[in-house]
Amino acid sequence: MKTSLYIKSTRAVAALLAAVVIMIPIVGRAATNASDEAAIRAVLSTYQDALNASSTAAAMPLYTDDGVFMPPYSQSAVGKAQLREAYDAVFKAITLHVKFTVREVVIMSPEWAFARTNSAGTNKINATGTMSAEGNQELFIFRKGTDGTWKIARYSFSSTNPPAH
Repeated sequence: MKTSLYIKSTRAVAALLAAVVIMIPIVGRAATNASDEAAIRAVLSTYQDALNASSTAAAMPLYTDDGVFMPPYSQSAVGKAQLREAYDAVFKAITLHVKFTVREVVIMSPEWAFARTNSAGTNKINATGTMSAEGNQELFIFRKGTDGTWKIARYSFSSTNPPAH
């Protein structure tokens, strides 16, 4: 009888230890995901600030060296040189005042994540001064560098405003 009780107790302790060992990576991953998500949200906030300041210099460090910007009705800008040219052209043409709403951040692996956002605000055509409502839905793909920082690897957006007739 005592042996049977000892075996049951030993099995219970072993099961508890196994459960704890299994849970350690999950708990650690959750903490990492939370800090990764916070870091990605910080990049999105800084990107929003760069857009609102019409600052190519502020937008550039947010991208990976092979980053891609895919605006509607335009060719993709690939790599730092093309990104710089694209943002310089955008900021010469328009002035944005937008606010991002982060709809989701998904950590897909230790090095890759995506974020889906919406933005709303105003857009001024610099050549004419004409103001209009600005509204977009955006998809950002992030890559975590060897230094542990998240950067924009791919970025695309489309308008949520109905076309003018």
